[in-house]
Amino acid sequence: MKMLLLGTKKMFLQILWCFSLISLSSQTRSHYNFVVREARYTRLCSTKSILTVNGRFPGPAIKVYKGDTIYVNVHNRGKNNITIHWHGVKQPRNPWTDGPEYITQCPIQPGRSFRQKIVFSTEEGTLWWHAHSDWSRATVHGPIYIYPKKNSSGYPFPKPHYEVPIILGEWWKSDLNKVFTQFIKSGGAPNNSDAVTINGQPGDLYNCSKSGTFKLNVEHGKTYHLRIINAAMNLILFFSVSKHNLTLFAHDAMYTKELTTSYICIAPGQTMDVLLHANQNPNNKYYMAARAYSTGVGVPFDNSTTTAIIQYNNNNNNNENSTPSFPFLPSPNDTKSAFAFIRRIRGYPEENPFTCPLNIKTHILTTISVNTFPCPRGRSPSSCQAPNSTIFAASMNNISFVTPRTDILEAYYYHINGVYRKGFPSFPPYVFNFTGDYLPLELNIPKRGTKVKVLKYGSTVELVFQGTNLVAGIDHPMHIHGFSFHVIGYGFGNFNKSVDPKNYNLVDPPLQNTVIVPIKGWAAIRFRATNPGVWFMHCHLDRHLSWGMETVFIVKNGKASNETLPPPPPDMPPC
Repeated sequence: MKMLLLGTKKMFLQILWCFSLISLSSQTRSHYNFVVREARYTRLCSTKSILTVNGRFPGPAIKVYKGDTIYVNVHNRGKNNITIHWHGVKQPRNPWTDGPEYITQCPIQPGRSFRQKIVFSTEEGTLWWHAHSDWSRATVHGPIYIYPKKNSSGYPFPKPHYEVPIILGEWWKSDLNKVFTQFIKSGGAPNNSDAVTINGQPGDLYNCSKSGTFKLNVEHGKTYHLRIINAAMNLILFFSVSKHNLTLFAHDAMYTKELTTSYICIAPGQTMDVLLHANQNPNNKYYMAARAYSTGVGVPFDNSTTTAIIQYNNNNNNNENSTPSFPFLPSPNDTKSAFAFIRRIRGYPEENPFTCPLNIKTHILTTISVNTFPCPRGRSPSSCQAPNSTIFAASMNNISFVTPRTDILEAYYYHINGVYRKGFPSFPPYVFNFTGDYLPLELNIPKRGTKVKVLKYGSTVELVFQGTNLVAGIDHPMHIHGFSFHVIGYGFGNFNKSVDPKNYNLVDPPLQNTVIVPIKGWAAIRFRATNPGVWFMHCHLDRHLSWGMETVFIVKNGKASNETLPPPPPDMPPC
């Protein structure tokens, strides 16, 4: 009898999903046109021109089924070079259109176009696209909805009543190009944003922002699918909804075991698929809110709070001026709460496409550090605005990455010398108390270089990110293009290879493309190098990316034809 009921329930869900395909088929497309151009937007009492796609901020949604291949024609009608990255899309054997500037392509110059092929494979849930050149991604970004595969049984739960993107971001009153140019030139930290945003709106706690505050109308008793994206430039964020629990079911477009929580902690680059049950008093209004999680001592950050409003359709309280209730959000430096949530996330092996590798062939431990360089010769010390009249830098294993002026993928494919060097170290060149409070100043200065790590096809890789306390210890969201990886462990202090692996989660680790490395701590991941090509790895705090906290994996070809990198498309942008 029990089996009969389970079978009936499954058949009912399949019927519901098949009916939903009728409405989804009109939303998904195989071709998109992205016109990058400036548009005027007003926020925080002032108006400015920002770079957009199709004049929209945030940009348009891409909607696909699992396993689809689509094409996006990107037309650059802006004033500066641009590239577009499809964040979290693994692009099997297709790094040519992955998007990071001078890593897999030269930028699309003003007046030019590039037809980008986007190959979806095992992803299901929410991802996003964004610019990957300078700081353009602050306004050039949008969501990607990946629905279950056609003719499948659909979601592993009843289909939600409605889906809505919740895109968290930052807004500067100043021109972003000037913000970027100024902090690169000065060597100091960038100016903080003036607001955090939800779907491009600061919310009614900011001046001149009440009328634009994002509002989500819900029906009592219904379930809503929130597609949450952290598109902020430099802020890990706490997010919560007043008096409503959130049920996480996917992270970075990979299913997780369902996790019910009162708040989430989400880093730049990460996405989370969350269910919200509209089960509270329909006569009240409720804030959803987000604010920073930032732990660096003496590191300035935007400490404001963005809000949106949930209101019930059958609300009998017609008072538009009634104040919504405010949710609980942990304090900005509450590492305990941040990692209490993060460590509860578990993978869903029954729904995920591959298992965590156990027999590791390649071990890598890399430090991730904020550093400084001496003030360049010929400059006044007062013009170098990092501590002690230096300029900020950042590094992995003591190498501050130097971006070449032609792309690494082309150089690799055509065997062009002088663009990059092999030999990114598998272990820190200097061993010290990485997380100590008092470290010698001479350790602050890294080397410069364009060193890459070459992996054999099929290698099983364990990578440990070790945070350091050089200059300013802080949490780092580390992102790898071209892969989803298993997050097998976190810890505080220095990684101990004899002790810490005993506590790895090798049973149900979550699959992610971006992992938060805790302040003065470490995070360990594993993956199989089965995607040939050139793949970028970097911190997703854009100030750290700008300072050099990145490197590149080159995965060599396998033996079979489907393990080999194909030639580039004919319209690759020239340098």
